[in-house]
Amino acid sequence: MIPLSMSKSGEIVVIKKITGKDEIRQHLAELGLVVDETVKVVTEVDGNLIVQVKESRIALDRTMANRIMV
Repeated sequence: MIPLSMSKSGEIVVIKKITGKDEIRQHLAELGLVVDETVKVVTEVDGNLIVQVKESRIALDRTMANRIMV
């Protein structure tokens, strides 16, 4: 497993684990970022990501992206 922040533009990955406090995991779940969900990395700049989950695009900073293991 690697952090989502290490993924490159255009990659399609599956979330394996989400670390962090319950509030953070709950917030990510509300955005559709849950275990076993497929995510496409739209853009990556210095570890900051724009990802596509289902029909939504979500911006994640490096700290958040480091909590999501793929």
